[in-house]
Amino acid sequence: MDYLDQLEAEAIYILREVAGQFDRPALLFSGGKDSICLVHLALKAFRPGKFPFPLVHVDTGHNFQEALDYRDLLAKQLDEKLIVRYVEDTIKAKNLQDGKGKFPSRNGLQTYTLLDVIEEFEFDACIGGARRDEEKARAKERIFSVRDEFGQWDPKKQRPEIWNIYNGKIDKGENVRVFPISNWTELDVWNYIKRENIVLPSIYFTHERECILTENGQLMNTNKFVELDENDVIVTKNVRYRTVGDMTCTSAVESEAYTVDDIISEIKETKISERGATRMDDRVSEAAMEDRKKGGYF
Repeated sequence: MDYLDQLEAEAIYILREVAGQFDRPALLFSGGKDSICLVHLALKAFRPGKFPFPLVHVDTGHNFQEALDYRDLLAKQLDEKLIVRYVEDTIKAKNLQDGKGKFPSRNGLQTYTLLDVIEEFEFDACIGGARRDEEKARAKERIFSVRDEFGQWDPKKQRPEIWNIYNGKIDKGENVRVFPISNWTELDVWNYIKRENIVLPSIYFTHERECILTENGQLMNTNKFVELDENDVIVTKNVRYRTVGDMTCTSAVESEAYTVDDIISEIKETKISERGATRMDDRVSEAAMEDRKKGGYF
């Protein structure tokens, strides 16, 4: 077995552990490359049977249309159940304060909607595509990450995972966040996409796009949620997206990577993680991600 075979086998084993240990699991699916890989792995784990969990997306209302179109098309092609819940509805129902500022991200507000959908369907495990190399707070989590009855995460209460033994025992009201590709890197994901010939949304590949050039050099997407002013520098560049989160806080990178091979070559040369390079909300403070995770964020 080469290393991709080993990573694949581990992820499939974890997915089957989830199916065996939990009563009402869900796979969080956004139309991004990591969750697309999870769906591909689930096909290998469970076909020709149906998935033992629905696909669930918390839609901020600020998502890239390319990712949403891919999400809907894939769920239809696979004939798997897709549950979508909207942050916009949560804002209205709970009278929450929407994002403010030049780039009004709703990433923090996703937590409320996620916790609501977990309660609505009584999910006891939520599978996600987070990886340890993305951000240092994510490197602290186990593959089975227990959350309390309020959806909160305590990094000091991590369970040992020795010899690939995963403990999914929880009390009523608690749930587990499961990360089958936690041990993968961004480069591993792209090498796997190449090997498996996985189709992705076009946004991951180089295309021409109008962007706002910020003071620190980021290329932010122009969209109806960002209020332009006379001082904004608008440029048209050949760009691609390394990650496709909320488009009000996710920047593009200049690129000439038109193929998966081009992207792999590009990643080998970069020295900045995908979130560190492109996610504005992770730059708020050194502990921005960890603080959100403690509050229930994925």
